Formats: sequence, C-alpha cells, structure tokens
Amino acid sequence: MKGGASERVSIGRESGPGYRRGLGHRESGVAGPGGCRASVAVHYFSSAEGARDVVETIQKRGGRALAIQADLKLSAEADRVVSEALKALGGLDILVNNAGHLVQRCPVAEMSDDLFRTIMDVNMTSTFAMSRAALRHMLPRKSGSIINVSSAAAFTGGGTNATVYATSKAAIVGFTRGLAKEVGGQGIRVNAVAPGQIATQFHERFSTPEGRAQTVRGIPLGREGAAEDVARVVVFLASPAAAFVTGEVLAVNGGMLFH
Repeated sequence: MKGGASERVSIGRESGPGYRRGLGHRESGVAGPGGCRASVAVHYFSSAEGARDVVETIQKRGGRALAIQADLKLSAEADRVVSEALKALGGLDILVNNAGHLVQRCPVAEMSDDLFRTIMDVNMTSTFAMSRAALRHMLPRKSGSIINVSSAAAFTGGGTNATVYATSKAAIVGFTRGLAKEVGGQGIRVNAVAPGQIATQFHERFSTPEGRAQTVRGIPLGREGAAEDVARVVVFLASPAAAFVTGEVLAVNGGMLFH
C-alpha cells in the first residue's frame, strides 16, 4: 500500500513542555514551545525510510523515538506494536490512530469482498485493534488520550467511487463517540479529527489537479490544508489544554464543510 497511504500510528508518553509521509510525519514531529520532549513509537507498514525520518526528527528535538513495522489489518500485530512500545517507552499515555488508505476507487457494484474487507480493515479494524490494545494499559491507570483520524468523507459520502472508504471513516466517527462514553468515567479521553483536502500523497495519487483546484475554489480559506494544520489539532487534543474535551470530531477543512 505504497503511495497515498497514511501508514502511521503513533504511541506516545507525555514528558515536558510541548508535549510519514504526510500526516503521520507531522503529528509525530510537531513540537510546541520548549521543544519536543515526548517519547514516541512510530508504526509503519511499508515506508521504512519515512518512519526513520520521523524518528530522527523527534530525536533531534530532544525526544525519544523508535519505529515499529506491522500490518494493522491483523489484530495480533496491533497487540505486538503496543507491547513493543510499552517495553521501549515504559508506558503509554497517548495513541494516535492514523493508519488509513483509500486503497483504490471502485464502484460498489463492481467491488469484490476482498477489496471491501481490505478498505474496512485498513481504516476501521486497525483503529479498533490499536485502541483495544492501548486501553488494556490505559484503563488500569485511569488515564490516557486516544485520537482517531476520520475524514470529511465521513460526512459527505466521499468522492467518486469512494463509498466504502467514506463508510470506514464514518465508522470511525461512531466508534470515537461511543468509546468516549464507554471509557470517560475511567479518565480516558477519545477524540477524532476529520481532515478535508490536505496536500499529501493521498491526493497526488487519488485526485486530479483539476479536481483539486475545483475543491479549493469551494474552501472559504482559499487553499488546501497542510499536514501541519492537522498535526497541530492532534497535538492540542493530546495535550492538557483539551482536558475537558472528549467525544469530539474536529473538522480541519478550511471551512469547506460544517458539521
């Protein structure tokens, strides 16, 4: 699943102030005032070089980081990622579920069962499996923050021949809100971001220049988003500044869609 995939899940420990290609790279590397002092485990599926870049960025900013390869369509792999992160970092405070992929555009009438399962597994099953594995360690401590990455497609139905992708992202919205109610009493917050059109490899692969330009004309802020625009919102949701925020799905789309 190279080219266009958001392959990264980040697992972090809070430590000090401030604290992928595309979104995962920015979410793991963004630092607030005083620099990055967090310890982060960065998951990747196939882009080992990109994961190494993220790790090096965090380390240069004073943090600790490691990269872990896994196929999160398999729940046992999610369990292994969390186990390795815990061993390396000594704990788990924050989970960012950013693994996802459109995979390919395909009409529902022509879609195979295998393609349907792949799209749902890459987006929704990975979010479920990582959250379950993380919660087994967050719940006894009665503390933690989970941030899921949905999409504007969850609210619009998606682009041409992307119905199942939109469905998987809508499932993440429901999962986020339900889980926030389920574990809020144990001190764990669960939120999501819903990016609109963001200038990443996703659109380089799956959108035409003409289509992207047409979408921009309908964005009140007059531009595509940058990966950093999403990353800063993720950092906010993970931070003490969002201590009384849970069950929210924050739109990061320049005003192209209100919900």
